[in-house]
Amino acid sequence: MSSAESGSTVGQGRSEFGVALFLGALGVLVIVEALLLPESLIARGPVGPMAVPMVVGSLLLIVAVFLTVDLLRGGRGEPEGGEDVDLTGRSDWRTIAMLAAAFVANALLIEGLGWPFSGAILFWGAAFALGSRHYIRDAAIALALSFGSWYLFAFGLNIVLPVGILRGIL
Repeated sequence: MSSAESGSTVGQGRSEFGVALFLGALGVLVIVEALLLPESLIARGPVGPMAVPMVVGSLLLIVAVFLTVDLLRGGRGEPEGGEDVDLTGRSDWRTIAMLAAAFVANALLIEGLGWPFSGAILFWGAAFALGSRHYIRDAAIALALSFGSWYLFAFGLNIVLPVGILRGIL
């Protein structure tokens, strides 16, 4: 008998049913929203804008059904047992707050500064929050990533991200 089985009770695992319910509800929501999409004038061929959301929603529903069937048959998720995971450790709320601040700063600054600079702030902030203390190198990498991704979207995908203060330059 393993340690996971020794502590099992009838009530244990109800949260897993919550995950299955969440996945099913999300799948239904995605399918309903896909069905409500207006007909696109730019759609070419048999695959329109609702194809991918329909596939994703259907897959979410299938996973929810399989998870529910597994749980009803007695299947339970195994407790975390990774060798590199400190099971007694607590959440690092400071890191989470810094990452959230980088995302919020990006959302607030993207229209005014544009993606190249707000993206650089996002990338640099994420690197700082995750422990990197090479400020200049991280800033250079963040600028390269944000400008590179702007050019990739603009010329590779033909999707224009906001340029903000660089309007007329980029």
